[in-house]
Amino acid sequence: MKILALDTSTEYCSVALLRDSEILNQEILAEQRHSELILPMVRRTLDEAGLTLRQLDGIAFGSGPGSFTGLRIACGVTQGLALGADLPVIGVCTLEALAQDAGEKGTVAGVIAALDARMSEIYHAAYKRTADGWLPVSEPALCLPHNAPIVSGDDWTGCGSGFDMYGEILRDHYHGSIGHVISGLRPNARAIAQLAAAGFRKGWGIDPAGAAPLYIRNKVALKEKER
Repeated sequence: MKILALDTSTEYCSVALLRDSEILNQEILAEQRHSELILPMVRRTLDEAGLTLRQLDGIAFGSGPGSFTGLRIACGVTQGLALGADLPVIGVCTLEALAQDAGEKGTVAGVIAALDARMSEIYHAAYKRTADGWLPVSEPALCLPHNAPIVSGDDWTGCGSGFDMYGEILRDHYHGSIGHVISGLRPNARAIAQLAAAGFRKGWGIDPAGAAPLYIRNKVALKEKER
């Protein structure tokens, strides 16, 4: 299994290539230069692996939530590369990628993933680890930190920029359900490649034309009560 993965959902730009159990990964603080950096990073990663696009089994991208512009860049580049090489694609939720990354840091049974959505809100989801991957307990949603969906149990790990920004509010909101918080985690192509590989094995790859970002916040200009 050979999977190329891209993520431009945050201020970082990352590219990974999974080949069986080996992963090549690049990550750069791009700020506003994602569209300038992403294709050269793809080329360097493929060259390092000694592969061409047509030798891949599929391409994955961080579908969101995240920066609207960043999500469009990753989706558009993935579509262009995959159409040219006749490859299937998979969009991976960035919140599930956070759960995957948290799981790589140690023994984690459940993850509450939160990304700073600005406007005093967070993108939120909760996942439980199963033998088949990450099972959503709370689907991706946009909310205020003190209105985040409640989860049962006391063995949860929190992660993501939402916790970096609103950690105290979230800890208070969950009343001891969160046993540990991993700071500094962000969606990355390495985790996306790992999750996508399982999806491709199950035949979940789609035609590139059907790929789309997962925005969640569709009405950016409206106040919360209007959304």
